[in-house]
Amino acid sequence: MAFGNRYPTFGVLFASSYLLATLPGYSLGDPAALCREAAAHAAAKTGVPYDVLIAIATVETGRNNQPWPWTVNFAGEGHWYDSAADAALSVQQALSTGATNIDIGCFQLNYRWHARAFTSVEDMLDPARNAIYAAEFLSRHYANTGDWALAAAAYHSGTPEYARAYQSKFEETYDRLGALPAPAEPSVEKRRNGFPLLVAGAAGQNGSLFSSTSGGRPLIGTP
Repeated sequence: MAFGNRYPTFGVLFASSYLLATLPGYSLGDPAALCREAAAHAAAKTGVPYDVLIAIATVETGRNNQPWPWTVNFAGEGHWYDSAADAALSVQQALSTGATNIDIGCFQLNYRWHARAFTSVEDMLDPARNAIYAAEFLSRHYANTGDWALAAAAYHSGTPEYARAYQSKFEETYDRLGALPAPAEPSVEKRRNGFPLLVAGAAGQNGSLFSSTSGGRPLIGTP
C-alpha cells in the first residue's frame, strides 16, 4: 500500500470538529484521540465493548499503532491525511472519476455500501458519526454470531477467506490493546454492557490499514 499526503492542506473545519467540540471531554488537538473518544461514546450508546471498537479502529486505520480519523482507502490503496479537509477533498476527487470503492474514517466505512446513511462525505468522515454507525453495524453481526471476533470478521467481509484473515488480525490487536481503559466519556447516560467478554483466538500479524486482498475489496459491506 502507498501512504502519504497527496493534496494541499485547506484551513476548512468540517462538521466533525463542531460535533466533537460540543461533547465535553473531546480532544480536538490529537487526531488519534478523536477515534478513541468517538469509540468510547459509541460504546456507551450502543453497548458494543469499547475494546472491540478500538481494536477494529486500530486494525482499519492504525498509524503508529494508533487509530487515525482522516484515513481513506481507495480500492485497497490506503492514505493517512493530516486533516478532515484533505481527506474529504481526496474522496470528492475520487468520486468525480466514478470511483465508489472508498473506505472512509476511523472505522473505514465503505462509500459504495454505506454512503446512503450519511448526508455528505464530511458527515461520513466525522469520527463520532462514523463510530456510531460502525458500532450499530457491528452489533448486528454480533447478534447473528454471538462472538465479537466472528462479528469483526463479518464486519470486514462475508467471504470466508478474507473474514478469517481479518479475524486473526483483529484478535492479535485485541490481545495487544484490550487492557487499555476507555477515555473519559462525555456526560451522557451510559448503557450497561450485557455482552460476554471476547475470547481471543489465534494471533495474526501487526500492520495498518488492513487489506486481505490485493484486489481492493471494500473493508465492510462485501458480499
